[in-house]
Amino acid sequence: MPVEPLICADTATRVSSVLNRDVKQFGKKHMFDASEETCWNSDQGTCQWVTLDFARTVKVSQLHIQFQGGFSSRLCTLEGCRTGEEPVKIADLYPEDINAMQIFQVEETVLDKLKITFENSTDFFGRIVVYHLGVLGERL
Repeated sequence: MPVEPLICADTATRVSSVLNRDVKQFGKKHMFDASEETCWNSDQGTCQWVTLDFARTVKVSQLHIQFQGGFSSRLCTLEGCRTGEEPVKIADLYPEDINAMQIFQVEETVLDKLKITFENSTDFFGRIVVYHLGVLGERL
């Protein structure tokens, strides 16, 4: 079965913070708008995160992420679960501090909720800047 993008308009998303609470300019929606001009920019602080609550059960197999160099994460922890269950660790990913799109294969995992925690930011203040976030796999 070919992989397909799993994030859609029905996917509920949350983020740990937004720079200066300026959601119009730096909000979470910009990670999913396919524009190279917009991004999610977190506020400062350690361990920024994004949660995705899918409208239906999915099988995740890939994560696509594009940071702004200098504002990336040296360690991304993926956790997921089915509705009503406790989250379990799926993978630790080690992105490069670059501007290019990075693609990570992850062990295929069936879930309803996914949390991506950005630990160990390359920015001194702990800010994270994401231009594109994609989760690929299969809708079940």
